Amino acid sequence: MASICLPSTPGNCSGDDGNEAEEVSAITVNDSFQRNGSYTDTTGSGRGSWKHAAFHVATTIATPAAYAPLPFAVSSLGWPLGVLSLVGATLTTWYSSLLIASLWEWDGKKHTTYRRLARSIYAFILDLSFIIFDLQGNWGYWSIAFFQQVASLGNNIAIQIAAGSSLKAVYKYYHEEGSLTLQHFIIFFGVFELVLSQLPNIHSLRWLNAVCSFSTIGFAATTIGVTIYNGKKIDRRTVSYSLPGSSSAKMFKAFNGLGIIAFSFGDAMLPEIQSSVREPMKKTMYKGIAAAYTIIVLSYWQLAFFGYWAFGSEVEPFIVASLKTPEWTTVMANLFAVIQICGCFQIYCRPTYAFFEEKMKKASSEQSGGTRVPLKKHVIMRLVCTSFYMAVITLVAAAMPFFGDFVSICGAIGFTPLDFVFPVLAHLKAGKLPKNSTPIFFFNILIATWFSAVAVMGCIGAVKFIIDDINTYSFFHDI
Repeated sequence: MASICLPSTPGNCSGDDGNEAEEVSAITVNDSFQRNGSYTDTTGSGRGSWKHAAFHVATTIATPAAYAPLPFAVSSLGWPLGVLSLVGATLTTWYSSLLIASLWEWDGKKHTTYRRLARSIYAFILDLSFIIFDLQGNWGYWSIAFFQQVASLGNNIAIQIAAGSSLKAVYKYYHEEGSLTLQHFIIFFGVFELVLSQLPNIHSLRWLNAVCSFSTIGFAATTIGVTIYNGKKIDRRTVSYSLPGSSSAKMFKAFNGLGIIAFSFGDAMLPEIQSSVREPMKKTMYKGIAAAYTIIVLSYWQLAFFGYWAFGSEVEPFIVASLKTPEWTTVMANLFAVIQICGCFQIYCRPTYAFFEEKMKKASSEQSGGTRVPLKKHVIMRLVCTSFYMAVITLVAAAMPFFGDFVSICGAIGFTPLDFVFPVLAHLKAGKLPKNSTPIFFFNILIATWFSAVAVMGCIGAVKFIIDDINTYSFFHDI
């Protein structure tokens, strides 16, 4: 855990002023345990290498829940627009990830979370008076906090549904007449994630995320290979690439597809990950991002295009559900998916844990007169907040297991602002453009404008499909 006490000097406060508590342990990485039974932060650079950064970035972006629906997204848009949207989103998020990494210590201070980075940028450029300074800084902080919470909550609901579906598929392979439902497996996965949630921080997940990264490659290789195999077995004359339905149905489906693509490149945790790597932190993060996106390009594009080629407009929202033979390979793909999702879930639940732990820590510190919180009490606080979080996520996932809908709305409302819009605007606001860079300025504005529109369209499409599914299925439906 990070420091449980308020820092005594402004320089220790993750880049913010000395009147605020340091970000809590669920996110930070440099921790040490003191003999008096409490934690303290050993603020400085992290311990991770560029390989660890690559593992974390690849784990948060390239999840089975992220690229398994890509063939469905391409089918919602058709070949020309689908290919253009996927390639454009890949290059844009690669670019925006590098921009966020370049803002590390942009003002000479460390900003170890996305929220504090936003506060520092917007507070700095609007420093007209003390009142305006405070309001604008908090506006940046809470805007990012909102989008980050939507992204992390929506992502974890979606991937918990995906994990439950994969576990059920494996179970049905061995017990075809088994009585366990999707909801049972969602609960089993939730209990397992509750145990992992007791690990202190992102750096403690590094070996899990290394395994998850290799599982990503295994899932992609298995799924791509089996997709091609199934595609060759199908009578190609029966495969249609047309967009069915009325003009309005096509429009809503296209909007939904854009939201899915935005979700597939979601990474709302870059500053938090960057704080876990060693110096030189910018160069280390650049290498990590490059390595992660190499994995992403090799897996995303092939699975999206081969999946759409194999099954056409009939492809399922979760590509594994479209695979029929050989059955043992689908079992492998589902197992790879569950392993990978375990790590991704942990990365995305950390901002929420941090928020609640910080509030609980502050209240406890005030009650005890500002003294440090004992280890035992801190462990209990962590158990309480993680248990509450897992109960809510598990309940929603079990009650409304509509995977594709959650993917789309999460991508539209959460990840699009964080991964497409904010990075380019923050880079402009921080004054990091070189002189005579007018083309780059307008390029950044174009990115922000277009993807703001994508967020609106994706949200409209997702809400439409959620309403349709609620009217079609009952709560706790065993899909």
